[in-house]
Amino acid sequence: MTAKNFMKTDEIRYQFSTAMSTMYQKEVPLYTDLIELVNEVNESVMQQQPEIKQQLINTGELDRLGAERHGAIRLGTAQELDTMRRLFAVMGMYPVGYYDLTPAGVPVHSTAFRAVSTEALNISPFRVFTSLLRLELIEDESLRNKAQQALKNRNIFTNRAIELIETFEKQGGLTLQQGEEFVREALETFRWHESSPISKSLYDQLLSQHGLIADIVGFKGPHINHLTPRTLDIDAVQKGMSQRNIPPKDIIEGPPRRNCPILLRQTSFKALEEAVNFTGETGSAVAGTHTARFGEIEQRGVALTPKGRALYDQLLNTARAKLGATPNASNADQYYQLLSQEFEAFPDDYHSLHKQGLAYFYYQLNEDKLEAVVSTQQVDELVNQGVLRIEPIVYEDFLPVSAAGIFQSNLKDDKQSHYQGNSNQADFEKALGRPVYDELELYRKLQEQSLESCLNSLKQVS
Repeated sequence: MTAKNFMKTDEIRYQFSTAMSTMYQKEVPLYTDLIELVNEVNESVMQQQPEIKQQLINTGELDRLGAERHGAIRLGTAQELDTMRRLFAVMGMYPVGYYDLTPAGVPVHSTAFRAVSTEALNISPFRVFTSLLRLELIEDESLRNKAQQALKNRNIFTNRAIELIETFEKQGGLTLQQGEEFVREALETFRWHESSPISKSLYDQLLSQHGLIADIVGFKGPHINHLTPRTLDIDAVQKGMSQRNIPPKDIIEGPPRRNCPILLRQTSFKALEEAVNFTGETGSAVAGTHTARFGEIEQRGVALTPKGRALYDQLLNTARAKLGATPNASNADQYYQLLSQEFEAFPDDYHSLHKQGLAYFYYQLNEDKLEAVVSTQQVDELVNQGVLRIEPIVYEDFLPVSAAGIFQSNLKDDKQSHYQGNSNQADFEKALGRPVYDELELYRKLQEQSLESCLNSLKQVS
């Protein structure tokens, strides 16, 4: 069998993300309302600011804007993570970045599975933020053992999904029929289950430790706990949710509103309280509820260099330190004011970001300027002359503090948890079965490749 007979991994990913969205809209109807709101806001932004639409055209992102999705799942064991890596590989998704959420009081560490090339991302930008529970952080040994046993007793993948993963690995791909079957089988792993394999008593014990632990251990599988459309104006969506009686979380996570968005801003509607049947001692169902699933919104900006990221972290940490508390409804206005004040130190135009080496950009040739090319290879000079156009490389990844803020605000847990565990990327990668990609290196290469292509074209013109 030759590669040309195989379904492209990008197509499998596209079909899967579409099926996931359809399933989640049925499970959480409020998410449909959210998508409608985001689409309206995006259309309004592009009509009022045509330069933003042109930017999306220049970077190849316009056609994928409406398909933007990221989801999040939480896994319980190293074996689950290893198999999930293999499942996502069938869709051309690979682990990018390492995120330790324990400093923010969430007992997991994570990676993001996504495509890694610009071409693949523009076909389907679907990403899944995937967290692994750090059971060793549960200090109660008896409770930790009970949680381990509950996780050991479950199998989150269908037998057929495993068979198709093995077929993909053996053949080097899946046929059209196999690929479509894989999408259906893989979707079952992420489906919501109204019944829990554990007792209400154990669930309550886990909940008292941390809401996220109860969410992971208490169910048959890692139900998708949110999906996320991409907006061009997250502040307008936040306001629009309130007007449509969609309850928004109190704080937009990430940097403040800017003329030139950087990294990632996130918000969500608050998690739903859903009915769950727990397993009783005699096998009968015991009624209860669970709160975890919600709808998220993201606004993505330009990816930052190590220098830019260091400045971002410094300014964010200073603003939060001056606030002296976790941002919430009671101090939201004060927090936004502090954030805006601190970020005045971060340049807010693309040419300054480029000149100071704070962000990553694609280089593109301005065809109408080629006749005026002077004999120079100096990038800044070519940009100043208008021969090279710079376009922001969109940040495709995540922010630990923001992810933790989203998780905490949507868990049935008002207290701030503290964990003494150290960041352990080596343990995570051992469980994963491979190293994660360095996201900053991926952005650097994209910028470098675009520059090399432009310079080669200029040589030919000369």
